[in-house]
Amino acid sequence: MSADIHPPAPAGNKSTWMTYENGILVLLGFTFGLIFFDRNAVGVLTPFILEDLGLSNTQLGMLSSALALAWAISAYVFSAWSDRMGARKPFILLSIIVFSLCSALSGFAGSFGFLLVARIVMGIAEGPFLPICLSVMNDESSPHRRGMNAGIMQNVFAALLGTTLAPIVLTALAIQFDWRVTFFLTGIPGLICGFLVWKFMKEPINSNKETGSDKVAASETGVEQNHQTKPSALSMLKEHNIRVCCLIAIFLVSWFLVTLTFMFVFLTNYRGFSPEEAGGVMSVMGFSTMLGGFLVPTWSDSIGRKPVMILFTFIGVITPLAALYFDGPMWMMGLLLFIGWSATGSFPLFMGVVPGETVSPMLAATSMGLVVCIGELVGGFASPWLAGMLADQGTLQAPMYYVMICAFLSGICALFLKETAPSKVG
Repeated sequence: MSADIHPPAPAGNKSTWMTYENGILVLLGFTFGLIFFDRNAVGVLTPFILEDLGLSNTQLGMLSSALALAWAISAYVFSAWSDRMGARKPFILLSIIVFSLCSALSGFAGSFGFLLVARIVMGIAEGPFLPICLSVMNDESSPHRRGMNAGIMQNVFAALLGTTLAPIVLTALAIQFDWRVTFFLTGIPGLICGFLVWKFMKEPINSNKETGSDKVAASETGVEQNHQTKPSALSMLKEHNIRVCCLIAIFLVSWFLVTLTFMFVFLTNYRGFSPEEAGGVMSVMGFSTMLGGFLVPTWSDSIGRKPVMILFTFIGVITPLAALYFDGPMWMMGLLLFIGWSATGSFPLFMGVVPGETVSPMLAATSMGLVVCIGELVGGFASPWLAGMLADQGTLQAPMYYVMICAFLSGICALFLKETAPSKVG
């Protein structure tokens, strides 16, 4: 991979795929997978951490909520700063270095307070990585691959590393060595990726200017783009699609995180599944994210963002419906969860692609950071806590009804999107 390779290889060349677009896609996607791997580390290592530090369940929940809050705020603040500076690479590089060091720093924790501070700093470092990288891929992607590339970058590697491999690798390391050593080791791959970003990545050429295709897209969609507007939250919310994407983020991030938080305990404690049965049917959800995270955004490149968003947000209703009411064979339950969880394929669209195609490249990171910020504040910080309260006041059915409503409302919001796909608007 070379930072100097921008044009595609000549026809007939066996190295057609060895382009800068593909190289930076794999590098940034793999790095985001490591970030998701680190974010899930505390949850996977919970039994070891609770025993060693003597934490309560409330303190354990605070670790997750504090990281989500820091992630949300920094996603907007640093993304907007990136737009003001007209720079992407320094922010990405600093994010990688800090989150890698904080991952290692977590291994030194001797108290709840130390671990909490380490996770907050990690959240601050990790928050802007996704929106800024999505803005980079918006610039570097061929128009007919913009959705596909965003899906690979955000979903495929995160599902592979953070959902599928993290429980296996982290548990094995903790058993073989110690949970502290595990945190030390997880920081090393991030530093390697940071070196590769420093060595090969170059500043996107469109991060500080408006392109002709953006003017065409704006005129075709009717989306007003005031390129002289400062990248503030209020100016972003004047854009119709940004407002809609923020609403979708509120509901779908809530759907995603509340499901992950309560699905296992619901299936075992309420539905009476054995832990092996619950783990088996839920394991397919990670594969659904990998497959849907690639196919759903790719499909939107050809038929449009809006119809795909409408379909795959409403599909999310299947997940809680199956958990609540399906009484058939386990393989069928797994299939229903696989289909319902394919709604995760819409995340790269409302978090990255649609906001990036709505505003100028000069404001792309700000728009994406705002959507991520609002989604994390409600979905990552508030919704799991609210769903837990509902479960305590009623039954474990309450979180499932909560995510069902969230999926349905996200589909309603998607009906109001304005189309932005280049294949449809010019």
